[in-house]
Amino acid sequence: MQAKLLIIDDDPIVRDVLKNIFMDQRLEIFLAEDGESGLNITREHRPNAAIVDIKLPGKSGLDVLKEIKQIDDKIAVIIATGYNTTQNAIEAMKFGAFDYLSKPFDILKVQEAVTKGLATNLLSRKVKFSREHSDIFDDSPDEDIMIGSSAQMMEIWKKIGRVASSDETVLVEGESGTGKELLARAIYTNSDRKHRPFLAVNCAAMPENLLESDLFGHEKGAFTDAQSRRIGKFEQCNGGTLFLDEISEMSLLNQSKLLRVLENKSFQRVGGNEEIHTDVRIIAAANSNLQTAVNKDRFRLDLFYRLQVVSFHIPPLRQRQEDIPLLVDLFVKQNAIKYGKKNLRVTPETVRFLSSLHWKGNIRELKNAISAAVVFSNGEVLQPDDFSQLRGEEPRQDFEESAESDHFRDCVMKSFTELCSNHSDNIFQLLSSKLEQHLVEMAMVHCNNNQVAAAKLLGISRNTLRKRLEQGDDTVQEPT
Repeated sequence: MQAKLLIIDDDPIVRDVLKNIFMDQRLEIFLAEDGESGLNITREHRPNAAIVDIKLPGKSGLDVLKEIKQIDDKIAVIIATGYNTTQNAIEAMKFGAFDYLSKPFDILKVQEAVTKGLATNLLSRKVKFSREHSDIFDDSPDEDIMIGSSAQMMEIWKKIGRVASSDETVLVEGESGTGKELLARAIYTNSDRKHRPFLAVNCAAMPENLLESDLFGHEKGAFTDAQSRRIGKFEQCNGGTLFLDEISEMSLLNQSKLLRVLENKSFQRVGGNEEIHTDVRIIAAANSNLQTAVNKDRFRLDLFYRLQVVSFHIPPLRQRQEDIPLLVDLFVKQNAIKYGKKNLRVTPETVRFLSSLHWKGNIRELKNAISAAVVFSNGEVLQPDDFSQLRGEEPRQDFEESAESDHFRDCVMKSFTELCSNHSDNIFQLLSSKLEQHLVEMAMVHCNNNQVAAAKLLGISRNTLRKRLEQGDDTVQEPT
């Protein structure tokens, strides 16, 4: 029986493009221009997968997603959008979307998502059978929000949507200023605990004994200054979410107490004997790789494993430069409202200048720089000169201008003349194939032949990695 694909999009051009992409894949394809028509097709034909635009006339794509899941929760629904807002991505995954793709489409990504969705749906149906028979800124321009439409951030939004409703502990790693607390708040806001407290504690901001008291509370007379009983964060936050920032700075003693809370959901106040039960979800954050602290015996291995049930890594701003224009737009609008300069705008030259910088302090540094520029600006347009405090900053080194690029060019140049003589009509294919082959081999060695880890390191799918490994030396067909 043919697999069935449903495409719901109000743009006839998009429908035709998607239809043509999958015409040769032996699929039965259904097209709908609005949500209600798509739901009627779903009820009648029960497709295996569906591509649903998030902006539809009448019902929104998210509403259609929820109703499709009520009809058949095994249908792999892929949400498509030209509006890359954080909340849309999180909600789509939270409501059961199989994937979330941006427009304009990357054809290979669409094909991969649909192929995986169809395979997952067909497998789930087989299993079921066998068992039976055996807009981003306008809403809250003054709030701190986390945004980004780069590939790395899109994966983070989708992951938040998948894990938010669970009670698992979460570990967030990333450089200072990348937005770890904002990510924690995004998880909390989309969780079932959102109506209970969210409290944040910086583990590096206070001495060991004060941190212990702040987290677990203390009884009267527990120490010199304990003149009355104090309720700690774990009691205050019962039923809610506790964010522990810079957890790598927590002492080993407090680490052991935290581990006990995570395992037994109970603790004792400092100086007390009463066993206090609590239900708190922990989201921890670290500025550097926590595994390094474990290796140096500064962090408990058992606690590390307990924390990283779900883990996130937020890339530094310099590794997702396509997000900088979005952030610039957000911070300019926020500060323009804050300082009564509502007509203030930023030139493309200014955006390019800000995008060229390294931003060692990441989003926090960018936000502060824009705030200062808005305060001291005289006109209605922010120019590069308004960021004079950044003029000493070194511009970001793109790969083609980096030392690695120079070294690669030097290596190729040593044999380039010989290559021209022997392969005058095949140099590009020869070099690109050889480079790809060696990268795959080095990644496999680096990852101890772990294909999952090597694929993640290279930024390719495991299936693509397997194909490259199978091709081996046959990747390059040298001319005879």
